[in-house]
Amino acid sequence: MNRNAAAPFAAPGAPSEIRNVVLVGPQGTGKSALLEQLASGQLGHVKEAEDASTALGVVSTVHEASGTVVTLVDTPGRPEFVGEVRAGLRAADAVLFVIAAGSGIDEATRMLWRECAAVGIPRAVAVTQLELARADWDQVVSDCRRILGEAVPMGLPVIEGAPAAMTGVLDLLEEVAHDATGEARALTEEEAARVEEARGAFVEAVIEQSEDEGLLDRYLEGEQISADVLREDLAKAVATARFFPIVPVNPPTGVGVPALLDLMVNAFPSPDRAWLPAVMTPEGGDVGPLAADPDGPLVAQVIRTTTDPYVGRLSLVRVFSGTLRADAHLHVSGHLEWVVGHEVEGHPGHDEDDERPGQLSSPVLGGSAPRDAAIAGELVQVTKLTTAGTSDTLSSVERPALVEPWLLPEPLLPVAIAAANTKDEDKLAAALQRLISEDLTLRLERNAETHQLVLWTLGQAQVDDILDRLRDRHRVEITTEPVRTSMRETFVRPVSIQGRLVKQSGGHGQYAVVQLEIEPLERGAGFEFVDKVVGGAVPRNFIPSVEKGLRHQLTEGVLAGYPCVDVRVTLTDGKAHSVDSSDMAFQSAAAQALREAANESTVSLLEPVDLVEVVVGDDFVGAVMADLRGRRAQVQGTEPAELEGHTLVRAEVPQHELSRYPIDLRSVSHGSGSFTRSFVRYDYLPASLARELTG
Repeated sequence: MNRNAAAPFAAPGAPSEIRNVVLVGPQGTGKSALLEQLASGQLGHVKEAEDASTALGVVSTVHEASGTVVTLVDTPGRPEFVGEVRAGLRAADAVLFVIAAGSGIDEATRMLWRECAAVGIPRAVAVTQLELARADWDQVVSDCRRILGEAVPMGLPVIEGAPAAMTGVLDLLEEVAHDATGEARALTEEEAARVEEARGAFVEAVIEQSEDEGLLDRYLEGEQISADVLREDLAKAVATARFFPIVPVNPPTGVGVPALLDLMVNAFPSPDRAWLPAVMTPEGGDVGPLAADPDGPLVAQVIRTTTDPYVGRLSLVRVFSGTLRADAHLHVSGHLEWVVGHEVEGHPGHDEDDERPGQLSSPVLGGSAPRDAAIAGELVQVTKLTTAGTSDTLSSVERPALVEPWLLPEPLLPVAIAAANTKDEDKLAAALQRLISEDLTLRLERNAETHQLVLWTLGQAQVDDILDRLRDRHRVEITTEPVRTSMRETFVRPVSIQGRLVKQSGGHGQYAVVQLEIEPLERGAGFEFVDKVVGGAVPRNFIPSVEKGLRHQLTEGVLAGYPCVDVRVTLTDGKAHSVDSSDMAFQSAAAQALREAANESTVSLLEPVDLVEVVVGDDFVGAVMADLRGRRAQVQGTEPAELEGHTLVRAEVPQHELSRYPIDLRSVSHGSGSFTRSFVRYDYLPASLARELTG
């Protein structure tokens, strides 16, 4: 076993003995293989993972040399699963960005780096795939410094052989080489020259961040700064997010992994030195000072909720303060609506005092380690939390608390789903409720106008994942169909029409005649009813019946079955019968008149239009605007975005043209674009498209 090998799992005795690190990066960079090497401690060849996971992967390991418990959180690499990435960020105290050499730094990685910078979370960069022909170490370092800022290599890769392989790492701090097992050896003459050339920039970068103001002057005067001093300053600078080391690694073989694990243990902050999220009372009040203290008040948050076929409901919980015990009596608080601004289906606001956890365990490679309690700073799995869902807070009943939920991306890609047969309808409803309770980024909409069940997602990969889970885990057969747009109808020219209902079938008949004048109103005016009957042609007690019949028919639609809006109807005349006239007769006569007045020359369809605000990299503004015009958009203008190097494009776009926009925008902007949408108004639908959208 090498010097950094994983020891049998032993619970930490204090928060200072814990490190929580989240791995982020694009799909295909080798995050999953890297996590396995970091967690196992047995360096050697592992299968090159595809990083195709759609959920968080969590594993805890014990660093043998120090006894530190390192919990690693692996995140999905596809941009559609950014919700899982944000949950992983809440779970951890430091971030390891995994970047593949030769693939460049994509826009999702840049944006995530900026998010981390905004909250000051410590970061490091692991560079993989350096053995590939297209890989260029110097270019990767240059890109990191240009795009990410104060990122500096603390090691150099050793690439040898044909085909090329990464066989070691040159340590710029210790000025030694580490071989494939992590053991140190002396530098060769050629390696020493490489280290000497690169070490000056590394040492200067560390010294510039030193809290010893005189260290830089001593260095510039020629003093040799010891590795021990540099190591201490490096650890402080990394822990406080002022210095971001770049480490070369090879996940399949584990080369470079020992140095990376040392960095995590020695430089990344422990929970008692890391930031805490905002915490308040369930009423929004002050809870007083909190710290990662095992003896403090209990404050923990559910990071992820899944369903295991053997143990049932399984929750991943981060303990921020106090100690979570298996026999605890807990208060559960969840108010997701405070973050998103509205009630979220599947996540109603709630406060409850009757939660009792089941078994606690630490997730270890290949299984779990049972626990009786978890102290502040730990990530543990908890079974049988029945009322606590993802993002909910666990606290003591005596001192309830609420941890602010993490930032949620807005799901903007809709998919309409339905049970394939009637026997699966109840199963589908239950399965969707469970999926929504597990994943905060999903939204379910039951559209009363189109009668469709619409699931709002972040992208096609998430759609595919949801459909697979419904089929494989929940055994529900479903179908999908295009999302239909909620249209409106309106009259486009004045019409005079008579509605006549005369029926006699023995006994009391039905008799009502109404004379109506129908005229269009401006957009958004709604419905206006005017009574101009004189001489009692329509008895006063039946005037409300006429209006009621009109309103009902307008709601049902007069031509294509969509609600009819923005119209004034004037009742000018009519007839009644002393015996056969009734409330229902006048309602029916009025509705009949509207239907008879409606045809393709008098009624037009209205489509909903959204205001779309696109933030896109400056290089792709032209492509985005051309794409918007192809969607019948009215571009309102552009302006510099708050994000440097990006432009804000505003446009009004018909909703029908936005059904696949998240996918298309990602393609046309090379991943640099994001957008928001909000309803503006209904506008006339071109006649050429009416048949397509209403067929």
